[in-house]
Amino acid sequence: MTNAMPAPLDVRLMSWVANTLLLVFVALGLGGLALWAARHPTWALGGITVHGDVTHQNEVTFRSHLLPRLQGSFLTLDLQEVRQLFESVPWVRQAVVQREFPNRLKVTLEEHRPVAWWGEAGSGRLVNAHGEVFEASPDDPGADEWAELRGPDGYAAQVHALYQGLGPVLRRLELGIRRLEMDSRGSWKAVLDNGAVIVLGRGDADTLMQRVHTWVGTMHQLTQRYGRDLESVDLRYPNGYAVRLRGVTTVPENEPDKASTGR
Repeated sequence: MTNAMPAPLDVRLMSWVANTLLLVFVALGLGGLALWAARHPTWALGGITVHGDVTHQNEVTFRSHLLPRLQGSFLTLDLQEVRQLFESVPWVRQAVVQREFPNRLKVTLEEHRPVAWWGEAGSGRLVNAHGEVFEASPDDPGADEWAELRGPDGYAAQVHALYQGLGPVLRRLELGIRRLEMDSRGSWKAVLDNGAVIVLGRGDADTLMQRVHTWVGTMHQLTQRYGRDLESVDLRYPNGYAVRLRGVTTVPENEPDKASTGR
């Protein structure tokens, strides 16, 4: 039995080229058919259903802000792009977009929940419950009572975390925070709702909280003795703190009016 002679090289090349061209034409045909089907009126976007937090949103807002910017049919829409469009709307923190056959989109929204101002009150920049800064015009009647959080760009989460930690501790003295700020050198200061100033100094959150816990735990001794309003507290001392009470002089006249205690 004899072995079949291999086809000449030029014949094999022509066969390979023909098969390749056939595959290319088939792929182009299928691609064109798929594109035609995707753009067929049957797959035109029929509507968007919005769920979740919509306290600050309405149909008019979405229609004017989003619909003109949606490009494509139900099948060709880029869901990542749609998500980004929804998250560009004021008050929207997060959006989840899903297709619902045959021709609708389902969008689930999570709105920002503001807890404080970022910077000056009324600036239009807010901090949400996750320590994130966003821009919006609040319609909450209690917005004037929100605290002001301040710090370098990128430090909103740290400022918010310390604000959350200090709140319960200061409430033991029936005090609240009006402003908490961190300067560019990492030094912290708080202004309370009674106008008193707390200089916390530098350090990580644990160090700052320990200083405040120590002061709050011994403050009742001074208030019982003097019964006066707090004016300022300096917690930067390594082994104690300095307290100034309104109308109380506990040091010689040529020294600032302040009461001090060790810790």
